[in-house]
Amino acid sequence: MSRNPGDLSMKYGFNAPTAGPLAGPGELTRLAMAGEAMGFDYITFSDHVVIPNAIASRYPYSESGEFSAGAAAARHEQLIEVAYVAAKTSRVRLVTSVMVVPHRPAVLAAKQLSTIDVLSGGRLTVGIGAGWCEEEFEALGTPPFAERGAVTDEYVAAFKALWTSDNPSFDGKYTKFDNLIFAHKPVQAPHPPIWVGGESGPALRRTAKLGDAWYPIGTNPAFPFDSLKRLTAGVARLRKLTAEAGRDPAAVGVAYRVAKYGVDIPALASDGERRLFSGSAGEIVADIRALRDLGVGHIDFGFAAQTVDGALVELQGLLDRVLAKV
Repeated sequence: MSRNPGDLSMKYGFNAPTAGPLAGPGELTRLAMAGEAMGFDYITFSDHVVIPNAIASRYPYSESGEFSAGAAAARHEQLIEVAYVAAKTSRVRLVTSVMVVPHRPAVLAAKQLSTIDVLSGGRLTVGIGAGWCEEEFEALGTPPFAERGAVTDEYVAAFKALWTSDNPSFDGKYTKFDNLIFAHKPVQAPHPPIWVGGESGPALRRTAKLGDAWYPIGTNPAFPFDSLKRLTAGVARLRKLTAEAGRDPAAVGVAYRVAKYGVDIPALASDGERRLFSGSAGEIVADIRALRDLGVGHIDFGFAAQTVDGALVELQGLLDRVLAKV
């Protein structure tokens, strides 16, 4: 079955590969167009420009701290891939998941993102993160890796100035500009939604200060949000920090990324509670309902298949057995 977009308050997405066998132009186009036709609300795209041969930096989303073995596969630059998929689709939203903000100079990135929003007809969501791979930062010639959090906050503030001001100017530590014409502005006013990725305290504070939504992955071993109890506590902390930042807590949404789901993942989280998105289709339906009640408005899913046919079978099964029953 397909799903009518907008028929539920919860929005659902899936991950488009930026590397590997499904990232070829034909495969990527077929996957994106079919996912849109099925009724998915958005597609997500990850961000690595280069993968160093030797990585000492700890990857946050594995118990070992090692990046996946398939990371060395040929890969696309994130924003160019997003623009490509925008041209192949007409309705589905496009989410950077996440864009490592310090990877690109602030004015250039703001222009690229604004261009995508204009050419896609206002379908861009800017998921952001501060990054984790120091070796990649060094290869790209970014500001110092140790200062990536401050760089991220400053660049996002610069994006907003460029996107919203008729005479944008900015005088920061990492970027400065004045006397600029910045047009086109994004289609979406005041700017594309900003989802802040990450699970740490700084990520929550960044969301409270700058974000339109918090966008955690549940399976960060250092900061797990893999049970309803943990995620509920995280959302409560977000609301508190948002109020302390002088903003309306209700103005900041929550999106949630599900890397794996089903009977093949552990049934219990490390706090002894039920692990979110484990078990049967019925249990996953109940999880989605619980997250909806908590205020989560968007959930996106990965898939394991290595062929387009296999991926589409997975996505259709997700729709039929789970999402259609929420």
